[in-house]
Amino acid sequence: MKRYGRTTVHEFLGDFVVYRGLVPLDERLPPLDEVRRETNVPEGIIPRKGDPAYGRVIAHVLQRAQELNVPGAPIERLMYIGDTRMSDGNAFAAIGRAGRWPGTAFIASETEKAGRPEIVEQRNAKLYLANRWSAIAEFEGFFLKQGLSIDERTAIVVDLDKTTLGARGRNDHVINQARVEAVRRTVENLLGAEFDQASFQIAYDRLNRSEFHPFTADNQDYLAYICLVLGAGLYELDALLERVRAGQMRTFRQFIAEVDERTCDLPASLREIHERIYGRVQEGDPTPFKAFRRNEYITTVDRMGCLGDDASVEELLAEEILITQEVREAALRWKAAGALLFGLSDKPDEASMPGQELALQGYHSIHRMETDAVGSG
Repeated sequence: MKRYGRTTVHEFLGDFVVYRGLVPLDERLPPLDEVRRETNVPEGIIPRKGDPAYGRVIAHVLQRAQELNVPGAPIERLMYIGDTRMSDGNAFAAIGRAGRWPGTAFIASETEKAGRPEIVEQRNAKLYLANRWSAIAEFEGFFLKQGLSIDERTAIVVDLDKTTLGARGRNDHVINQARVEAVRRTVENLLGAEFDQASFQIAYDRLNRSEFHPFTADNQDYLAYICLVLGAGLYELDALLERVRAGQMRTFRQFIAEVDERTCDLPASLREIHERIYGRVQEGDPTPFKAFRRNEYITTVDRMGCLGDDASVEELLAEEILITQEVREAALRWKAAGALLFGLSDKPDEASMPGQELALQGYHSIHRMETDAVGSG
């Protein structure tokens, strides 16, 4: 592995980026609320990756971006770069169906296991599955052999999290560390002297397993809130897990509604934060724990470009959230060929962009934060 200096995702994507709220960072492009009617998305709903509605929204935004990129040259084909077969594969399929564009997706996760890339069909979409990020160069050749050119009529969607930043299987653990640190910091700040680090870690680790995803909805806001309530002593972890396994506590909504009936048992200092989170859950906000997401933004950017020029590649991989050089090189090459490059992130906006106070201190959206690029040499 080799270090390629510091840069930003903005270098090759510009502000053609959307986070979970589906509000493009380039203000010339329409936010979700402006395209709900055209894309048939009901008020109050923010589609998630892989939903047909998500595909319709992104396809619409891509078409508008193409009008800025190469006026008069409609998109004719689609390429997708991601790290997760189900999530990214479904997103690629949904976008392709909505735009009626043929194409192929590159899905990678670095492993030590040798093997050739695998070509699979998922939802009638062709996926190129690789176990190393350097295979993106071979994928480009595969894309061309399908009769799909890379030019001013090609839209290339690039996933940000664990693809462009923190490549899965190589550097994604640092993104995970940032998120866990944000949960810990949030719970500790709210519990104060009552915070127990060991108990928190046990609760977080156990509830973060796929076994409990039906209960937590695999939502880190929900998990952070559950850890907060456990830390406050309102429930015992083992007893709660027994109820979940027995089907007596099925969903997070059931859990927070039960807590709401017991607010008198909460410390006075936590009642206000509970009321805010409960209200947002009732409104359908998928990221109701705003304090946690603000901390996640800070713990994430604190791990970008944080090491000195004398740091080894091994230290960078262990401690920094890095730009994946193979993705960067390919994106710059495709951009030079005239293709439309567009970045998607499922990270909540609150965890991806600074608030006003931090912006005044020089902080930027994650795609504009400088960090090191590392890739196979």
